[in-house]
Amino acid sequence: MLNSELKMAIRVLKAASRGGGKPIWGALADELDRPKRRRVAVNLSRIGRHSGEGDVVAVPGKVLASGSMGSGVTVAAYSFSEGARAKIVASGSRAVSLVDLLEEGVAPSRIRILK
Repeated sequence: MLNSELKMAIRVLKAASRGGGKPIWGALADELDRPKRRRVAVNLSRIGRHSGEGDVVAVPGKVLASGSMGSGVTVAAYSFSEGARAKIVASGSRAVSLVDLLEEGVAPSRIRILK
């Protein structure tokens, strides 16, 4: 059975994809709509390698605390480990949920999806 928060996030992202015509939200919803064992888990070191200051990174799964990253990055994900959230905040970056990223109105062309 799916988590109610996850179901709500998938529904909101799919609606944004259909309503606004922005396919990135649908791609994120499709990635989240997988079985838990096939969902993405990304380490901070990978985010650090593939992003720079001012970038917006979306992870359709969980962010884990292994490694470090630079400052000024907005990381959006379905969930964060406690250590990952602490390291992101300590580096001067932001950790937000995917739905919060959608509500902030970030231009889809600025978002980089990491799997």
